[in-house]
Amino acid sequence: MPYSLLKRALLCLLPLITGCESSMEASSAPFTPTTIKVATFNVSMEAGNYTPRGQQPNPDRLRELLANGDHPQIRNIAEILQRVRPDIVLLNEFDYIADRSRGVDAFRRHYLMVSQQGREPLDYPYAYTAPVNTGVPSPFDIDGDGIASGTGGDAWGYGLYPGQYGMVVLSRYPVDTEQVRQFQTFPWHRMPDAQPILNPDGTPFYDDATWRGLRLSSKSHWDVPINVNGEQIHLLAAHPTPPVFDGPEDRNGARNHDEIRLWADYLNNADYLEDDAGQRGGLAADTRFVIVGDYNASPSEGQSRPGAINQLLNHPRVNASERPRSTGGELHSPDNPNGPYHTAYWRAQVDYVLPSAFGFEPVRSGVFWPVDGLELSRLIADRNASSDHRLVWMELRLTEE
Repeated sequence: MPYSLLKRALLCLLPLITGCESSMEASSAPFTPTTIKVATFNVSMEAGNYTPRGQQPNPDRLRELLANGDHPQIRNIAEILQRVRPDIVLLNEFDYIADRSRGVDAFRRHYLMVSQQGREPLDYPYAYTAPVNTGVPSPFDIDGDGIASGTGGDAWGYGLYPGQYGMVVLSRYPVDTEQVRQFQTFPWHRMPDAQPILNPDGTPFYDDATWRGLRLSSKSHWDVPINVNGEQIHLLAAHPTPPVFDGPEDRNGARNHDEIRLWADYLNNADYLEDDAGQRGGLAADTRFVIVGDYNASPSEGQSRPGAINQLLNHPRVNASERPRSTGGELHSPDNPNGPYHTAYWRAQVDYVLPSAFGFEPVRSGVFWPVDGLELSRLIADRNASSDHRLVWMELRLTEE
C-alpha cells in the first residue's frame, strides 16, 4: 500500500478507536509541505431567511428543509461550495441542530454530496458544531427596554429561538473534537478594561448585577484543532454581533469590539481567559492558526468602534498581507476604492480568513462574487438566492516556521 494511503487509513481508524473524530497525535514523520484551501461563508441558513417578513420563524424550519435536497437557496449554497471546494470551511448563520443526522449530516448527504448543476459532489468526512448563545433566554433586560423578555435582545445573544445564527465547521481533515475549546459562557466583565457602555449622561447603561451576568460571545468562540497530514492547525471561529441595532449607548458596538478582542487576547495567551471547561490562557507561541468568520467589522467602513478589526489585522501573530478580492465586488461598488475587498452585498469587508504568521505561506485568495449579468450571478442575486455575504477563501501552504 502506498504511504499516503496507509497514512490516511491510520487517520481514519482514530475515530473508531476513540469513539469520535478526536484524539489525534501529531505525526513524528518528516514535515511534508501541504497546501490547503480555507474558507468562511455566512450562508444565511437560519429560519428567518425562510419566513415571510413580520412572521415568527419556525425553529424547526432548517431541519425540515434539510430532510430532502430540493430547496433552491440551500442548493445554491451547496453549488458555491462545490465550485470553490475548500478543504476546511466555517459556515456562519447555520442554525444549530443538536441531532446531527437531521442537521449538518443531512446538509452533507442531501446537498453537498449531490451534484448541483453538474458540479462534482463534495464530501466532508468531518464536521464540528455546538450550541451557541443566540436565542437562549437570559434573566436580564439586556436591551434596556424595561422588560426581561428572555428573547430577541434579551437572549444571551440576539435571536428569536435557541440556536438561531449558529455555526458549523466542515473539514476534509480530522477534527480533534475532544480538544476543542469553547468560550460560549465567558463572562464579559472578566475582560480587563472592557469597552464602556454608557448612557448619554455618562452613567453606566447596565446595573452591576446585569453587567456581571452578561456573556461576551453573542454566538460562541471556538478553537477547533484540525490534523492536516500530521500537522495540527487551530481554526479560530466566531461571529461577533453587528455593531448596530441598539441606542446611543452603543452596547452592540462595544460587544463587537470586545468579541474581536477576545481572539487578540487569545493570541497573547492572556491569563484572564478561561474556557467553558475551565482551562485558562490562550494559544501557545509557534502554533498554526487561521481566524475565520463574519466579524461584522471593517478596517475602513461601517459602524464598528474604531480599531475593532485592526486588533486582528495588525496583530504580530497574524499575517494579513494576502487580502481576498473580487471583480464582482469591485463592479458592485465602482466608485469605492474598497469595493474589490468587499465581502457583503451591503458594501463592506466583514468576512475574514486570517492565517498565522507562523507556519503558513499564503498562496492566493479570493471572494466568490460573480460579475452581475454573467450566468453565475444567479447564485448571489440576493439573500433568497444564497446569502447577503460572499464566500471568502485562501490557499495556504504549510511551512515549518
